[in-house]
Amino acid sequence: MTDKNKKALLLLKDGTLFIGKGFGATDNVNGEVVFSTSMVGYPESLTDPSYKGQILTLTYPMIGNYGVPSNASKFGLPAYFESDRIQIKGLVIHELCLEPYHWASVRTLDKWLSDEGVPGIYGIDTRRLTKKLRTNGTMLGMLQFFNSNEEPDIETLLNDCQNIIDPNQTDLVGEVSIKTSCRYDIGGKLTVVLIDCGVKFSIIRCLLERGINVIRVPYDISADDVLSYNPDGVLVSNGPGDPKRNIKTIETVRVLAEKIPLMGICLGTQILALAFGADTYKLKFGHRSQNQPARDLTSSICYITIQNHSYAIDMETLKQTPLEPWFINPNDKTVEGIKHKTKPVFAVQWHPEATPGLHDTEVLFDKFKKSMEVK
Repeated sequence: MTDKNKKALLLLKDGTLFIGKGFGATDNVNGEVVFSTSMVGYPESLTDPSYKGQILTLTYPMIGNYGVPSNASKFGLPAYFESDRIQIKGLVIHELCLEPYHWASVRTLDKWLSDEGVPGIYGIDTRRLTKKLRTNGTMLGMLQFFNSNEEPDIETLLNDCQNIIDPNQTDLVGEVSIKTSCRYDIGGKLTVVLIDCGVKFSIIRCLLERGINVIRVPYDISADDVLSYNPDGVLVSNGPGDPKRNIKTIETVRVLAEKIPLMGICLGTQILALAFGADTYKLKFGHRSQNQPARDLTSSICYITIQNHSYAIDMETLKQTPLEPWFINPNDKTVEGIKHKTKPVFAVQWHPEATPGLHDTEVLFDKFKKSMEVK
């Protein structure tokens, strides 16, 4: 909880320093500092497993003004959160609201972070920080707390900052993936095996709302084990980190994409591309917002989408595969969607399940369902 005697600092690896006030838990953490331009939806963003290992900066000036909702459930899953806990390492905001007002609020953002052991810093110039990250790219950093009557040892902290391990070089997906398989059976005629690389609960809810049973399995499952469930289709979820580290998942998807309808979302898109021999690369500062455009190359329709990813598919390397680009981002011309030339296999880089954001592209789940019905 906020303590007037506690101050906090955010130190980037290049020596850039921000001093503000601490809130939430008062643990010292380090990670990859990223930013999101989303204006709403902080409960969903903070619980999104794709943020694992990251210190998240929110560019909207006031955060916490509608509090934190209850853990009410839907289909046995939290109705307002994307996982069962806060996933970010730390939170960076400009202004913290301590007196929220919303009919569904049960606690403040400050209390929520404190309850879950996640630190935050507020009262800093998030515009300056965002401009820094846009210019230099995302970088490693640390969030540290100190008493108001103390002076932090910046030189020592900067030396420590040079030794931070890049979370993208660790098994982030292994940290957020389910450990043992579980079922969400609603008596539907179709069953999907969902390979959990850090799935948002809204993806599961979108499948269940369409009458599709879901079997959620660990990211490192074998293709044979997936097929033993006799599924009608496979969905490869979103998740954190470098897609190339998920070697077992890539091998599994390589086999499954030849045998069964398959859909990928976010990290699942990159894994599908790698499975067929394409390449991926890290973006300078990634796409994290609710207003990223994605243009359909077949119809020229442009959708406004919700995104949260650091990596993208190398367009040129798709030419040597049976996959083709389906959507592109008009802003930076990155690949936003791919599809197989002859098989019912496709994937998109954004989050069609929205939450928060627009629901325009939820129709992709209907497309996936139809592909399973005619297989």
